[in-house]
Amino acid sequence: MVVTLERSENCRATLIFVDFRWDVAGSLDHVPHLDLSGTRGLAASTTVVSVSDTRWTILGERLVDENRHIRLSTADIRLPDGVEFTQYVARIPRCAMTLVLNDNRELLLMYRHRWIIDQWVWELPGGYVDHAEDVAVAAAREVEEETGWRPRAMQHLVTYQPAIGTLDHPQEVYLARGADLTDTRPDVNEAETIRWVPLDDAVRMIERGEIVGAATLIGVYRAITLTGL
Repeated sequence: MVVTLERSENCRATLIFVDFRWDVAGSLDHVPHLDLSGTRGLAASTTVVSVSDTRWTILGERLVDENRHIRLSTADIRLPDGVEFTQYVARIPRCAMTLVLNDNRELLLMYRHRWIIDQWVWELPGGYVDHAEDVAVAAAREVEEETGWRPRAMQHLVTYQPAIGTLDHPQEVYLARGADLTDTRPDVNEAETIRWVPLDDAVRMIERGEIVGAATLIGVYRAITLTGL
């Protein structure tokens, strides 16, 4: 049994997960392996909630197809309640995207057609991290290859997984404050238009559905929290 303690500054109750019963905690001395250090004075607002081990068990995994950009397999899974099923699993190498922000609080975006969803969208520049390549170096390289701009100092913003129910695809978002225009000709296969867009305009583009990619959404909102816009 794993016992965990969750506490939120905005919540009235602390949740302690121990078994399958909901109960109001009086004395918690009966709970094995429970560390209440740092929680003195919270007993009156503590709720005991039930959870056993809810991990899914992988019984086996079979390769369906793979190339340098994806590994597709089927996995046999057993749920905690004993139900078994087979699910497709895709594993994709790490990608790195960069939100390039200039002194006018404009970000560098690319306008491109995404054929899978058949939609024209605005996106941050980015792409795959080559084997053994430094992630920040890869992120900066992709910016220059796709836009012709060379970002300056790179700051890591966030690492996330876009669809962890079926996909293992780690993605990194960086912030670059400023960039220098180079002689590099942007890749014609990557973008129709490259534009500096005010950060607050990018929020409205998200609301209008002109920005739909997870990396760009996350990057825009994270940049806003950092810049205080």
